[in-house]
Amino acid sequence: MPRIIATILLATSTLGMTAGAAMADYTLNILHINDQHSRIEPINKYDSTCSAEEESKNECFGGIARVKAKIDERRAALSKDGGNVIVLDAGDEFQGSLFYTTYKGDDTAEFMNGIGFDVMALGNHEFDDTPVTLAKFLDKVKFPVISSNTEAAADSPIAGKYKPYIVKEIGGQKIGIISALTTDTAEISSPGPSVKFADEIETLRKQAEALKAEGVNKIIALNHDGYLKDKEIAAKVDGIDVIVGGHSHTLLSNTDPEALGPYPTLVKNPSGRDVPIVQAKSYSKYLGELKVTFDDDGNVTKSEGAPILLDSSVTPDPAFVARVKELAKPLEELKSRKVGESTGVLEAAREVCRFKECSMGDAVADAMLDRVKGQGVTIAIINGGGLRASIDAGDVTMGEVLTVLPFQNTLATFQLRGSDVVAALENGVSQIDQGAGRFPQVAGLKYAFDVSKPVGSRISDVRVMQGESWRPIDVEATYGVVSNNYMRAGGDGYKIFSTNAVNAYDYGPGLELVLADYLGKHTPYKPYTDGRITVLAHGASAEAKSSEPATAPKTPEAAKPAETAAAASAANHHPDSYTIKRGDNFWDIAEEIYGKGSEWKKLAEANPDMKAMKLPIGAQMKVPAI
Repeated sequence: MPRIIATILLATSTLGMTAGAAMADYTLNILHINDQHSRIEPINKYDSTCSAEEESKNECFGGIARVKAKIDERRAALSKDGGNVIVLDAGDEFQGSLFYTTYKGDDTAEFMNGIGFDVMALGNHEFDDTPVTLAKFLDKVKFPVISSNTEAAADSPIAGKYKPYIVKEIGGQKIGIISALTTDTAEISSPGPSVKFADEIETLRKQAEALKAEGVNKIIALNHDGYLKDKEIAAKVDGIDVIVGGHSHTLLSNTDPEALGPYPTLVKNPSGRDVPIVQAKSYSKYLGELKVTFDDDGNVTKSEGAPILLDSSVTPDPAFVARVKELAKPLEELKSRKVGESTGVLEAAREVCRFKECSMGDAVADAMLDRVKGQGVTIAIINGGGLRASIDAGDVTMGEVLTVLPFQNTLATFQLRGSDVVAALENGVSQIDQGAGRFPQVAGLKYAFDVSKPVGSRISDVRVMQGESWRPIDVEATYGVVSNNYMRAGGDGYKIFSTNAVNAYDYGPGLELVLADYLGKHTPYKPYTDGRITVLAHGASAEAKSSEPATAPKTPEAAKPAETAAAASAANHHPDSYTIKRGDNFWDIAEEIYGKGSEWKKLAEANPDMKAMKLPIGAQMKVPAI
């Protein structure tokens, strides 16, 4: 009898321990960055290289030495007592500063190896200098680089150098990491004909199912396809537990009023389970930190965290600081050369230049047209996504210009029929709801667009300068056009420039030199916008909305005290809701309600179910206080 009792007690004890093990939670801490864009040196509030004066005032952010310091600090703290940590990069390390222009990713590989990333996803900009340059980077890094939907032919330089997925064992658990790259990479970068991109959703669904079949029940999608696409993926693909994203440069936060959504953003998958989605803005300004708890079946039971601002309170890693200075020496003379002065901020924020006319877009387009006006060229078109940073008031250096225009594009001139010019503009506004970089900034041309209309029929009131007056564009006539060599080759969806252009010449001066010369010629330059692009609202016509003079640009005037007081009063006294009308968008509503279009993010945050530039007519929008 005692032996039987002992056996029963042992069995009961064993069952208890087994049940306890089955109920054990597993916690994974995810440190992540995205869209660094070669911001090796610290940046200022305009995302340009921070000056010595700004550094002395503690006005700098990020830089690779701060990224290194904070990742080291958080990894050590989280790993203490056996904590589980993974460090991820969601892509777009390439392109954006003189460091990339000079070193073509060699510096990036060195610094990333020194930080000790676990996995990186391919971003579209990794293909900017063709797969040849990317292949050299892949040979240098000591960690896996992945992309599930990138399909490189056997003759591609990157064939076999990246993986479709990776499985890492951390704390005794298998973590599967898959990745989707935006499928329009073929249009917005230079992957060449031997690299294709499969559908993101179908690819991730198959990859997640395959990993589940192998017994991997914790799966992270390390994507480079944008916040909106990640939310769509979460809603349509079962098996993904966490999405760490990039591409849209989105700030997510539970405390920052500038954030586009919460950190993490939770979206229910087809099985009804919440999928946390995170992203950490861009340009080395933030490090994301997400803590995820899984049950024994691999289901997420809890997720929490926040982006960490890498401001002056973060002491940069001294070894990295020294190495950055060493690599920067050959660049300093060029970067520090003054090219002109600006009386105000040249605005290039993606929240503006990818949605409407912006002062940087006007300046660059004007500079392009000015450079080739003696060649019979009358129209300039530049993609808003090609403008990568704003420039503040004061002296303008070549380094700042190169940060704005880092792609080493050249002027491209050609002739195009009027009907094809209109078709190009239609392409430019076709993906405005996604904040796509193809939005057309122009010179020598005026146009209006209405995002409430179907893609392909949004453009109206296209006018060109003839003599001293604006005339409707003649769809049968041929016009001289200037753009850049990237767009002329069909980049950003401008295929009509490649197929229909005649007498094309793609080898003009570098776009950065054109802008530098123009600013020098017109110094001190006065930033402005003049109404050349009209966002139609409430069914209005562009002719009714715009009565700008045909020639001279307007210089902004300082606000009078009474006007300033009135604006402040209007900003703080407004209704709690707004009825959406035909043609409305977040920017224009913010301008109407708050008196400042730049406050559009507050509206977006308060109305997370409403898509930018696709607002439901007649619906009530919540209007938060500012």
